[in-house]
Amino acid sequence: MKKRMVTTTLAVTIGLSSLGIVPSTIQPIKASAATVNVQNNQQAVEAKADEITKFAKSIIGKATYGSNYSFTYPYQFKCASFMWFIFDKNGIDLGSKTEDKMVKLGTYVPKSQLQKGDLVFFKRKATGTDPDHVGMYIGDNKIIHMADSKQNIIISDLVDGKAYYKDYYFTARRVLPTLLPSNTTPEVEAPPASATSADKVVNLASSLIGKAKFGYVYNENTLSFTGAGFTYYVYKKQGIDLESKLSNRQALMGKAVSKANLQKGDLLFFSTNNSGSKITQTGIYIGGNQYISLPTNGSVVKASLDSDWSKKNYVTARRVL
Repeated sequence: MKKRMVTTTLAVTIGLSSLGIVPSTIQPIKASAATVNVQNNQQAVEAKADEITKFAKSIIGKATYGSNYSFTYPYQFKCASFMWFIFDKNGIDLGSKTEDKMVKLGTYVPKSQLQKGDLVFFKRKATGTDPDHVGMYIGDNKIIHMADSKQNIIISDLVDGKAYYKDYYFTARRVLPTLLPSNTTPEVEAPPASATSADKVVNLASSLIGKAKFGYVYNENTLSFTGAGFTYYVYKKQGIDLESKLSNRQALMGKAVSKANLQKGDLLFFSTNNSGSKITQTGIYIGGNQYISLPTNGSVVKASLDSDWSKKNYVTARRVL
């Protein structure tokens, strides 16, 4: 899943990477380099890290290692998708399910200064600059991670554990407090959607339930649309130009918003192959953890983000109002 997360830190990191400088060579940045405010201080960071750790531990013995991702029980992850899942369930959107993207998040932190909630990366392969394993630091020199197909989710010691954790330690990134919802990041910089505009979008979308039909040819007269054609039409009627009738193009509009911070009128994006990756379907958030969309099997419907299909296929959201 590709998702643009525009922060000053990320821009600097990407710039350095383009010059051939890998994360482990970046000058150490103290934890205070990340934005901290009254609502988002060290105590809040530690509380959030504890929440994520508690949730991660609760899945031990309930998940297996594999590429057929399942974000409902029985769970199945690889190491990076496990990290994405435990953070996402606690309101933190890492924006990717791959190590190569996660290693560019937040700020670099040296091994001697690790704190709970930091992402820890390992690299066994001799070529390339991307890590091949990731876990989360939980304190006392330990990480929780999806290890492999034999061990599944375990807690490992970075000092007294297997030699792998010392020999192949690569780097660490501090994503808390940078990604906490109360921080100044692109997701929360987006102004609240106008209640009037949002209500109009939701009301029009709702009025089309049972009326608009799926069709590969966009036709406003017969209310025949693809899923993205439907969202294009609804927003167009409120003076919002989504510029394209393709779902992956619409996913570039507006500003990113995390699943935990959805507001009425936000655009939702889904996959359709139970992978939660490639964007192929759109929806309109209407509040109450529900959304309206036009699937390929008929007419406009209302659905819940708590449904198994939605959980497996949800990719991202954008605020366009």
